[in-house]
Amino acid sequence: MIKRISFLTLTLLLILGISRVSLHGQTSEVKEKPPMYTYVSDWNIPRAQWADMEKAGAGTQAIFEKALASGTLVAYGSDLNMVHQPDGATHDTWWSAMSMAGLLHVLAEIHKSGGATSTVLSSSTKHWDSVYVSRYYNWHAGSWKDVYTHASTYRFKADAPDDALDQLAKNMIVPLLEKQLADGNIHEYDIDTQAVHTEAPGTFYIFYIAANAEGLDKVSDALRERLKSNPLNGPAFSAMTEFTAHRDELEMTSATYK
Repeated sequence: MIKRISFLTLTLLLILGISRVSLHGQTSEVKEKPPMYTYVSDWNIPRAQWADMEKAGAGTQAIFEKALASGTLVAYGSDLNMVHQPDGATHDTWWSAMSMAGLLHVLAEIHKSGGATSTVLSSSTKHWDSVYVSRYYNWHAGSWKDVYTHASTYRFKADAPDDALDQLAKNMIVPLLEKQLADGNIHEYDIDTQAVHTEAPGTFYIFYIAANAEGLDKVSDALRERLKSNPLNGPAFSAMTEFTAHRDELEMTSATYK
């Protein structure tokens, strides 16, 4: 019995589309989309100021709504971290556009309004920003409050092929999440890399917004079923990624998508 499948074999299987069979048993083609950029501001806010943080968010609401209506933005939202770490963020605010210019125009408006220097933000013990780009994403239009975002961080191995993200996205991740979107278990997903590199190269991220707490379980169940029906997916993913670099986040989210 062969207990080890070489990295080259796994890569060839993905390229040939053996794992491209959808959960319905039909072949589907996944294509890159135009780049979508997302700006995320992370903050570590003292617990005593959490209520003030929610109030402060109302100050930028008008800026986001205006940018969404004009087409500058395609989405915006905020998150409250549900699984806290000693040096991690407690809150974040984010917005998405189909160009880097769109992100920066909104950022400039926030700075002009004084939203970036509010009292509650000044109380933050840590703050950092990130800019992401995604070419694999989809969503349902609408607004949601107190739903859940699951975020996973991975890093490719040094010998992973240059198109490793495309292979995994097209043959495994997108088909799984598209099915969850169609079934109403999630509202949105995106697979990202950093557009402005503030972390190690080779890092990528998988985000999805579950419709409710039960949606998180349904996505997990679907992933287990996919690995059973496509047993090469798991080893292929592991062959390309560094296991020790994997991290997850769980957040309560308010979001609007156009």
